[in-house]
Amino acid sequence: MKLLGIGSRINHSEYGKGVVTNVTSQHYWVTFIDNGLETIDLDSEFEIIEAADGDVDAISFSEVENSLVTILKKWSDASEIVPISDKFKGGTLILQPADENLKPYELPIDKFFHKITMVRDRLRVMEQRINSSDLDEQGKVDLQQYITRIYGSLTSFNILFKSKSHNFVGQRSK
Repeated sequence: MKLLGIGSRINHSEYGKGVVTNVTSQHYWVTFIDNGLETIDLDSEFEIIEAADGDVDAISFSEVENSLVTILKKWSDASEIVPISDKFKGGTLILQPADENLKPYELPIDKFFHKITMVRDRLRVMEQRINSSDLDEQGKVDLQQYITRIYGSLTSFNILFKSKSHNFVGQRSK
């Protein structure tokens, strides 16, 4: 995939027409006529109106900073700030019992989302600890397969994430 240069013009199905104003390793920063500045994933679907040539700065200060943060997170229990999809911000999760005489359970979706991301963070820490443990290689592989299956079970919650890069990924078919 060839990256678009700064100044490229695009037409996005959700945001409309815009101009690429910055490019990072994972996102285009696009200023849209009707929606202002938005970041979209590099693999987002959009129409290219005009591709601007030019070198794209493949690494910026923010990318170096993000790399450092990633390394620090890998070796600590710090959790990442993960944004919820805009359409669910401020929403409510309602669990309605089959028995209509019972009261439904309501939970702010932001609180539920926070719990889901905490589960994901703790699974990642568990993976790191397994990989750096004294277990034999077969033991590590066996435990990693369980974790992969857990991630697969959690893919139903991917709808809540703003960016696909934060999604749960289970075992992929080959």
